[in-house]
Amino acid sequence: MAKKTVAAKKRNVKVDAYGQAHIHSSFNNIIVSLANSEGQVISWSSAGKMGFRSSKKNTPYAAQMAAQDCAKVAYDLGLRKVKVFVRDRVTDVSLLLELSTVQVSRLLKSLT
Repeated sequence: MAKKTVAAKKRNVKVDAYGQAHIHSSFNNIIVSLANSEGQVISWSSAGKMGFRSSKKNTPYAAQMAAQDCAKVAYDLGLRKVKVFVRDRVTDVSLLLELSTVQVSRLLKSLT
C-alpha cells in the first residue's frame, strides 16, 4: 500500500525594508541568500540554480546572474537595503558591509 505524502507547509516570512544578504563563495559554486532582519530566508539563488555547469559556476557573470535573480524576488516583496555577510572560499573570514540591493551584484562581480 502506498504511503500518502504530505506537502510541506510554506512559511510566511515577514519582509521589512532592511535585511541581510549572505553570500557564500566556494571553489565550485556561489550561493546568495537574502533574509529579513531576524535571519529568515526570503529568497536564495546560486550559480548552479541559474543553469551554469562545472567551472562556469565560479565566474563573475554567474555570480551576477544569481544575485539579480535573488534580488528581484526580494525587491518585489519589499526588501530595499541589506547588510552583506560574505564568506570567502580562501579565508573563512566573514566581511560585513551595508549596501543597497542594487550594489550586491557589483560586490559579487569584484569577489570572483
